[in-house]
Amino acid sequence: MKTEPGLDIHATLSPLGFTYGDGIFGPTVENRTLDAIRGSLRDPDCTGPEIVYAIAMDVGKQAHRSMLAERNLLFGVVAYASGRLGREPVRSQGHIHRKVRGQELAPPEVYEIWSGRAIILMQETAEDDPGRCFAVEAGPGEVVIVPPDWAHATISADPKEPLVFGAWCDREYGFEYAAVRAHGGLAWFPVYDDEGLLEWERNPNYALSPLVYKSPGDHPALGIVKGEPIYTGFEKDPDRFLYVSEPRLAKKEWQGFIP
Repeated sequence: MKTEPGLDIHATLSPLGFTYGDGIFGPTVENRTLDAIRGSLRDPDCTGPEIVYAIAMDVGKQAHRSMLAERNLLFGVVAYASGRLGREPVRSQGHIHRKVRGQELAPPEVYEIWSGRAIILMQETAEDDPGRCFAVEAGPGEVVIVPPDWAHATISADPKEPLVFGAWCDREYGFEYAAVRAHGGLAWFPVYDDEGLLEWERNPNYALSPLVYKSPGDHPALGIVKGEPIYTGFEKDPDRFLYVSEPRLAKKEWQGFIP
C-alpha cells in the first residue's frame, strides 16, 4: 500500500535512493550503514543489511526553492531497507534535534509515511528519567509529529515491506546523539519474538516509564489535514509549517503534547 507524496519523487530499492521528476530538485542520497548505528541498537554486534537506510535532505519543487529558504524549512525523504537488525526491526539511531539560531526550543519534525509501516518511538528526554514514552504506529498517508526536544527514532514495522517517508525539518537541522548513546539507546527496544511478532523490551539504563502504543493523533492546529500530503499543505499555504523552524509559534500545542 502506498500514498502519493504530493511531488514527483520516487523511491528506488536497489540501490536504496530516490529519483526526481521534472521540476524537482534534490541531492544525491546519503547512506547510513549498520556500523554507523550500532551504538543505538539492543545488540550492537547484530547482523543486518549493510545499508540500513538512504536519506536525501532538501528536496522539493524548483518553484519553491526561495520560499523554503526564506522560511528555514527543509523537506527530507528517507527509504529503509527491508529485513531486520538481529532481533530488532530496521530502524534509525535515536537522537534529539539540535537547537538552532539561538532558539529556546529545538525544531519539531513532521513525518508522513508513503509506503510500508512506521513506528515513531519517542520520549520526552534522554536523561535518566525519560519522561513519557510513546510508540506511534503509522501507515501510508498518516502523519506523526515529534515535538521539540524529544528523543526519538524511526522504526520499520514490517520487515518485508521497505519503509519510505517524507518529513518537514528545520533547514539548519542537526542531530545530538551523545545522551542516547550514553544510555545504550532509547528507553524501549522493539524486538521480534520467536514467532515474528514485535514486542518491547525495557532499557534498564533508564528509570521505568510505561510505553504507550498508539495510532497517530489528529493535529489540525498544527496544519495536518487528513488525506492531504504535507507537501501539498505547504504548497497551498507556505506558512502552514512555519512552526517547524519557529517552534515558539506553536508553544501552546507543545504543552502536554500527545503524538
